[in-house]
Amino acid sequence: MLSDPISDLLCRLRNAARAQHTDVLIPHSRLKMSIAEVLKREGYLTEVALEGATVKKQIRVKLKYAGKKSVIEGLRRLSSPGRRVYAKADAIPKVRGGLGVVVISTSLGVVTDREARRKNLGGELLCSVW
Repeated sequence: MLSDPISDLLCRLRNAARAQHTDVLIPHSRLKMSIAEVLKREGYLTEVALEGATVKKQIRVKLKYAGKKSVIEGLRRLSSPGRRVYAKADAIPKVRGGLGVVVISTSLGVVTDREARRKNLGGELLCSVW
């Protein structure tokens, strides 16, 4: 059993990108599915699909490449089970001067930093992607 499923998701994406795999399977949870959908919407992934039976569901994620280089240059877990990081809407950090994305868990679901600032929402900073 994993103690931090979100860092497992990020680690699987990072390893698959470095090994230049086209897709990767990730054990399913609603939070991981929401994070993958946000990354797809932001252009870091090409496809996110749910596979498997009701008990052993998995998320199949297809990675996006620009030539032979992955679009995802880096992933970083901001909040962990031992150290939760929260921010108000006006204190949400920018990644790489706005070129990256911070994924935030808010009361309205999982959104990006830009959406949270626009809707004036704060929440838990899950991860940053650039």
